[in-house]
Amino acid sequence: QRWQQAVRLFEALWLDNLVPLVITFNAAISACEKCEQWQQAIGLLWRMRTTSMLPDVISYAAAISSCEKAKQWQHALGLVAKAQGDAMLTNVIFYNAAIAACDKGAQWREALSLLDAMQNDVVEPDMISYNVAISACVKGKQSQLTLALLQLNLKYYLQRLRCG
Repeated sequence: QRWQQAVRLFEALWLDNLVPLVITFNAAISACEKCEQWQQAIGLLWRMRTTSMLPDVISYAAAISSCEKAKQWQHALGLVAKAQGDAMLTNVIFYNAAIAACDKGAQWREALSLLDAMQNDVVEPDMISYNVAISACVKGKQSQLTLALLQLNLKYYLQRLRCG
């Protein structure tokens, strides 16, 4: 499998006494994410920290996305909490990955909490943010919240049309 090749190449750097860069870690984490190897992805993220290398928002987003693909929403939220605790500058991709993890786990409350956290972090939700949160609310049979999010999503879409 490709993720195993990526991890082997990554390990070869260590054996040659070469210190991988953040981008090298991110590539290995992304390879694990694409093959649903969430435990490997998280392991690489923690390994970054042991090398005094700070993971960036891409590192966290890829690890969160690996949790989403494996339906490990609790671990995804744990990574969000860790990134927030480290005062990481987040972005919409980071949050969308976490909201998608909550959607996969039918965790509508957590999905809405993440939408709220985006605004606290001054990260503007996009159509993906709203659509995935809507999906979580539908799975949770939250019709009123679904309608409210649909209205916000429509407002966002119309605003984007006006801005060109």
